[in-house]
Amino acid sequence: MSRQERVTEAIRQEVSTILHRELKDPRAGFVTITRVELTPDLRSAKIFFSVLGGEEEYKRTKEALDSACGFVRKLVAERINLKFAPEIMFREDHSSEYSVKVQAALEEVQSLTKAEQEEAKPEDAKTKKDKRSEPKKSRRVHKK
Repeated sequence: MSRQERVTEAIRQEVSTILHRELKDPRAGFVTITRVELTPDLRSAKIFFSVLGGEEEYKRTKEALDSACGFVRKLVAERINLKFAPEIMFREDHSSEYSVKVQAALEEVQSLTKAEQEEAKPEDAKTKKDKRSEPKKSRRVHKK
């Protein structure tokens, strides 16, 4: 694991802890830090977050996080031993909502497929039963 990856993970954990335990802004909803992108020089960090709720929740939470950016940066600098405190930018991450929509679509397709299979089963069983009761026809050509 490279230094950049270790610092990225440490920043993700610290920011998550700060937002849940120390940020007292009522505009911040239930925030989850999904990932952090850190520049190779460790000077700038994009922190992606997800919020339960709709667009209005995202908007209010984004405002709260942007206003608390300096506070979060200060606490991260105190807790992680770095030469320079990284510049922090918060970005919305809608990937979890997208994955929920994809999962719902897949479940719908699966239920439709099961329903079609259930409808097709009695017919298939009936035709197989009918074929078994008929005697087999010989394919040989008999010469007379």
